[in-house]
Amino acid sequence: MAINALGYLGVRSDRLDDWSDFAGKLLGMQKIDRGGKALAFRMDDRVQRLLVSDEPGETLAFLGFEVAHRDDLQAYAARLDAAGVKVTLGTPELADRRFVGDMIWFTDPGGNRVELFHAPMIASDPFVPGRPIDGFMTGPLGMGHAVLHVNNIEIMMPFYRDLLDFHVSDYGLKPYGLYFFHLNNRHHSFAMVGSGRQGFHHFMVEFQNLDDVGQGLDLAQQQEGRVAYTLGRHTNDYMTSYYANSPSGFFVENGWGGRLIEPETWEPHETTVGPSFWGHDRLYLDENDPARLALLEMRLEAGRNGRRAPPIADCPWLYGELAKHAK
Repeated sequence: MAINALGYLGVRSDRLDDWSDFAGKLLGMQKIDRGGKALAFRMDDRVQRLLVSDEPGETLAFLGFEVAHRDDLQAYAARLDAAGVKVTLGTPELADRRFVGDMIWFTDPGGNRVELFHAPMIASDPFVPGRPIDGFMTGPLGMGHAVLHVNNIEIMMPFYRDLLDFHVSDYGLKPYGLYFFHLNNRHHSFAMVGSGRQGFHHFMVEFQNLDDVGQGLDLAQQQEGRVAYTLGRHTNDYMTSYYANSPSGFFVENGWGGRLIEPETWEPHETTVGPSFWGHDRLYLDENDPARLALLEMRLEAGRNGRRAPPIADCPWLYGELAKHAK
């Protein structure tokens, strides 16, 4: 029994035109019109990775996680039911709207809707990006990662770790709690920010080419207020990225070069050097905001101590890519 990837996610928003430009022209996803009340977006050969429904709220609507086997749905349903979590079997109509074979859904302790599914539908036509890009890092890694605000980690942690078998990658406690979980070789497919709030923090898409990130950043910088975090590099997954303000107020991380791990041998641990080696300045915060200043000091301390990611040969994904091109 295993959940193996973040397969899709949904957003509630009545700003469909804004999302069409943001996801299609900035992120580079392929827009699929779902009939006026919703927009869907592709990132690869899957029929649907992102669904934006014309509903008020401007927030996360659901997270869709893929299971390895159809029987896993019943196994998770039984485990959740035994723990007192109400589980609903997805109707054929709902499965059709998600373009999957079978699914169940429930809500986590923070009120977030979680869907587990099996047998995603593969498109018959090739992926056509919304702007010229080499594509996204998806496949067995899933569509990227998703991050939630949480106000009680003591409740949320056992739900995802113990009931859903999410595996802790690492965690940091300063200047606030950050908890990362892996489902496959991607360093994390899910994370929680101990902000004392509830809601959606961001989702991440990983590009195959660093230039696709940079060219997207150029586009984002032409729009006032679009860039939320400056370009930077994370300390735990080595991702080089910037964050954009989405039309719905949460962030979208645009990244490249994320770390791959070996789940079978990975040991969870606490990190103390802060979330970024450099960059990722929170432009959405006031210049004198204590959190922004604390994060700046952690980055400067990392620089003073010579903290940095391993050489390129020690980064499995990058080394593999270089090896392929050298043949």
